[in-house]
Amino acid sequence: MTRVEQTSLFAPGAGGVSLQANMSAAKLLGKRTHQMPGRLNVSELFFEVPRDYAKPQSGSLRLFARSVERFEKPVDASKKEVKQPPWFLYLQGGPGMSCKSPQSYAWTDYVLDKGYQILFLDQRGTGLSSTITARTLASEGGPAQQADLLKNFRADSIVKDCEAIRKTLTSDFPEEKKKWSIMGVSFGGFCAVNYLSRFPEGLQEVFIVGGLPPLVRDPYPVYNRLFRKVKQRNEIYYQKYPEDIHRVKDIVRHIQKEEDIKLPSGGTLSVLRLRQLGMHFGFHGSMDSVHDMITRFTSDLNQSGFFTRPTLAAFGALIPFDTAPLYALLHEPIYAQGTAPAWAADRCLAHHPDFARLPLDGPDPVLFTGEAVSRAMFADFDELRGLADVADRLARFPDWPPLYDGARLAANEVPVYAATFVEDMYVDFDFARETASRIGRCKTFVTNVLYHDALVNRTDELLKQLFALRDDTID
Repeated sequence: MTRVEQTSLFAPGAGGVSLQANMSAAKLLGKRTHQMPGRLNVSELFFEVPRDYAKPQSGSLRLFARSVERFEKPVDASKKEVKQPPWFLYLQGGPGMSCKSPQSYAWTDYVLDKGYQILFLDQRGTGLSSTITARTLASEGGPAQQADLLKNFRADSIVKDCEAIRKTLTSDFPEEKKKWSIMGVSFGGFCAVNYLSRFPEGLQEVFIVGGLPPLVRDPYPVYNRLFRKVKQRNEIYYQKYPEDIHRVKDIVRHIQKEEDIKLPSGGTLSVLRLRQLGMHFGFHGSMDSVHDMITRFTSDLNQSGFFTRPTLAAFGALIPFDTAPLYALLHEPIYAQGTAPAWAADRCLAHHPDFARLPLDGPDPVLFTGEAVSRAMFADFDELRGLADVADRLARFPDWPPLYDGARLAANEVPVYAATFVEDMYVDFDFARETASRIGRCKTFVTNVLYHDALVNRTDELLKQLFALRDDTID
């Protein structure tokens, strides 16, 4: 059976995404400020917001963020003036990933020197923001109650948190300075486009890095394109490291023979989990890292006949589902609008036979998979094993609300500056280009020499081009 990709924008119109202009500000629970090397004033902030904005009485969540601004020590302290630099919100990729401390980012100084103060928000369920783990979910009740809670952890709820926090942080700002700038990376870009659909009146400007979302209803077409790109990356990998063709097959045979190889983290080294190393193929230098891991496995087999604990520990740390279960639980629902995700990656795999088969005999290599969440993965990760029923309920849920409003995006007046990567393995370039064309006032920097993690690994090169969209002009 041939499946037709459903690529049209799910845009119910102005009635599909409500703006909720009267939404309350977040409650600031506490703030501590510390001076850090590099003339940085870093503040730790805790906020309280509703867990479900449609049902404020259902309870609250505690959110954590760090802000950073330049530390200034005037010569004449008596003349110190109160400054209110414009806010710049950073939206981390994911879903399910938290922020590091501000001084850990190579781009912090660059943005501060532009005159902003920056807020690094741990999105709900991540980091110190009412962290989602198997144990914290268990306190909610059974799988049905846990799944219901998790429905409030997509981009739409994250953006409501952001808008509530903006109102709090700018409560004493003059009206003309209350808007803030935001930068969304990867999934953070998905949140940024949701923000444009929902609360454009709170935005001064939007920067997006590898995060123009596919405007689809169903994750299936997302995975369909993903598998094509991952196959290309496999070809490049094996061209660079042809010796790994037989090495990977030897490793697979050993895993099949041993059947149950436990990792120090409590998970299992399965063939499926080994192949997930391909998740890293879309980053700068990542193929070399995968090759290093294959070399470690091979060296262990040649010297000992089994995988040593240091090797298993190194492997177990490469895929973050034990420490970020939201990544696995919501990876498909973050795309869904009015339809059930229904384990789209597994359904798509059946239509890509090169990935479905395991060619241990003959010249063909074993293909690594990409950023796809399979139902079977929930047996391989210790943190996920008790959440399989929850994941099934999320996969079957058909009534996911709309995330994007096509009419509002087309009429958008907020300046948008987006970096898109031709070779992006995580956010399909053609989808990103289509999305950019549907957002008013969206300027794009397009490149085939940077990858998805360019903000981390090619910081100066990326930011120079991204801010040129804002500060320069093209005749």
